[in-house]
Amino acid sequence: MRAKSQSIHLGSKDSELSPRNLLRRDFVRQSAVAFGGTLLAVGHRCATADDAPPNQPWLRKTLKIGMIKSSGSLVDKFRLAREAGFEGVELNVPGINVQECKNAASESGLIIDGTVGGYHWGQRHTDPDASVRATALEKLKTGITETAAVGADTMLLVPGHGKDGSDAEVYERALAAIQEALPTAEKHGVAILIENVWNDFLYDHEGGSDQTAERLAKFVDAFDSPLVGVQFDIGNHWKYGDPAEWIHTLGKRIKKLDIKGFSREQGTFTKITDGDIDWPSVKRALRDIGFTGWLAAEVGGGGLDRLKEVSEHMDEALQCNESVAGAG
Repeated sequence: MRAKSQSIHLGSKDSELSPRNLLRRDFVRQSAVAFGGTLLAVGHRCATADDAPPNQPWLRKTLKIGMIKSSGSLVDKFRLAREAGFEGVELNVPGINVQECKNAASESGLIIDGTVGGYHWGQRHTDPDASVRATALEKLKTGITETAAVGADTMLLVPGHGKDGSDAEVYERALAAIQEALPTAEKHGVAILIENVWNDFLYDHEGGSDQTAERLAKFVDAFDSPLVGVQFDIGNHWKYGDPAEWIHTLGKRIKKLDIKGFSREQGTFTKITDGDIDWPSVKRALRDIGFTGWLAAEVGGGGLDRLKEVSEHMDEALQCNESVAGAG
């Protein structure tokens, strides 16, 4: 299904000065910042292996802000994450103190690489009530604006829930919400990234473990925009299908990754390296599509020791520090 409005089309792929190519050129320029030592809070745009410097680590570790358990200030939280081995952090929007977040990033050296829509279970874009949908849309637009204000360029979105109506109704409402938010995303250069979560949208929650990513891919393609993509959660769909197959299907639509463990045998989420996900096959698939960029932990957090453990598990699963040019 294609989007009803063509206003979200951002220009010809072949045009040197199209927004699509300008975004890519901006990333290449920013990525020239050298890695090693103290990393500057720039150069964090989504990339592929073709874009990134060959000696750059192929995966950059980030985590959700709620995982950092510290009674100190935001600067203290950011410094703790840096000490644990993380390069970035994702904040919950809307509702952040922009200046406080920018100051914390500057003082700690931790990059705010992206944000997460913190409202999406309370006010859903597919709610049958139009007033609730309107509230959700305003929060999405505000979240995009705050994302840009702190220097990040992606906002994770759960676009709706299958319980809100028929498949067609939920699809159209989710489509309409993102269409209406795209001008704000274009204005600020922030990508809206769809996460594959347990929301019975674009897959069957009660279905088997052989489901594919085709419906999710078609949903993203309906916008025909480089500012709509996927933040692919590797663990979430081990219940529904093979993550490596999903990665191959979604391909360049994947702009960022979430990581957690899942045991299909036990039917429960686990620590990253527990469970029964085939991490070598996931890594091969990511290498096959030329992915490189941010890998966000989304597991139980804690203090320094726990966050170090999470960071180590990410390395154990996917060897994050291998170079972009590595064999994989």
